Amino acid sequence: MLERPTPIETPDGPPDFEALCRTLLSMEVPDGYRAEIIRGSIVVSPWSRAFYLSVMRSVRRQLEPHAPEGQIIDAAPFLFSFPHQERAYGPDVYAAEERAFQSHDRYVDGEALSLAVELTSAATRKADLEDKVTVYGMAQVPVYLLLDMQEESATVYWAPSAKGYTSHLTVPFGKSLHVPAPFDCELDTTGFGAPAEREDGQKGAGGQPEAG
Repeated sequence: MLERPTPIETPDGPPDFEALCRTLLSMEVPDGYRAEIIRGSIVVSPWSRAFYLSVMRSVRRQLEPHAPEGQIIDAAPFLFSFPHQERAYGPDVYAAEERAFQSHDRYVDGEALSLAVELTSAATRKADLEDKVTVYGMAQVPVYLLLDMQEESATVYWAPSAKGYTSHLTVPFGKSLHVPAPFDCELDTTGFGAPAEREDGQKGAGGQPEAG
């Protein structure tokens, strides 16, 4: 006896956005890639280089003791939806209300976020620097941390508004960066840069080139 297909539940929003969500959630994304909705289109980009893992673990380890009560910090691949902006992002690291994950849905309400962290790549840098700054701010995500892996700098955005964030601060990797409320702590960015090349000209551990 054949099973009936199960409808894909999508976040409420404009019809076009709901249709994009249904398409995205039904896609078979190739291994090593992730899919997001950016500027009204489904964008498939390669997952991070291997050495990004140590950076993400460091961010999580440093910020976790300062997370607001009832919030979790993780790097698992979840899709956060922003229906009013017709976007759906999968941040590299996030802090969000734990209760927002008590669901069978394959997306999480973006309003649950208190922090979004993105590590740029050649494929995603423009969206991370432009689109996501505006959308996270308009969605009232308190803090957006952007780690520019190409320029080797860290920028923190805070004070969200109807047009994006009104305040930001940038430091080069290796310096300490103050992460504002609700975290109100210092982030040490030492070791966030790319590993040195070996004598044979290849990248060090984790420095393999990205696809795309």
